Amino acid sequence: MIDRTASTDMSPILVDADTQVESFRQTRSNRRTELVEDYVELIADLIDHDGEARQVDIASRLGVAQPTVAKMLKRLATDGLIQRRPYRGVFLTEEGKELARVSRERHQVVESFLCALGISAETARIDAEGIEHHVSAETLEAFRSFLRREMSAT
Repeated sequence: MIDRTASTDMSPILVDADTQVESFRQTRSNRRTELVEDYVELIADLIDHDGEARQVDIASRLGVAQPTVAKMLKRLATDGLIQRRPYRGVFLTEEGKELARVSRERHQVVESFLCALGISAETARIDAEGIEHHVSAETLEAFRSFLRREMSAT
């Protein structure tokens, strides 16, 4: 726990080791899942828009090479999140659809929260893309509560 009352200047306060370890552990865990969540969310968006998600479209939207996408698609298939069909696109399994739904909802909450703070819609969309993967359930619920209060006040 950080005691911010102990210091009146802006010098950093060193947190206890266990707290710091947990912070870094959580961040590393979030980084590992971030890419998976980005892929399944994009695949869901492409399926909703085009009826399927093709490897070439995924690579184009993510700004990466097709071999990079192929490697990730292999991982997603192994993890049971997608199905690949020969001469067709990539499709989400039920588990993949659920992960995409949760990721999309989390993104929308973060983006709406940032907009409610006065951030421009474009900046909020871009910033939410990174924040959504690192926000805790507790913080996300605080964002939701804030948004509900904002909506009821208007």
